[in-house]
Amino acid sequence: MLKGLLEHMGIEPGRLHFSWISSAEGTKFAEVARAVAAEVKATGPATYFIKKRAEVA
Repeated sequence: MLKGLLEHMGIEPGRLHFSWISSAEGTKFAEVARAVAAEVKATGPATYFIKKRAEVA
């Protein structure tokens, strides 16, 4: 449900990941973090929430 809402707001699905990881699973955390970082890099720069420069009159 949250992913659908965020996608509706303009956040690409590849930028959001949910994973249940115990504090005892350091190796799993590292693997998931690497996978998420790789997927976000592959998605490329965000285009929706980019601040535009203010125009000075």
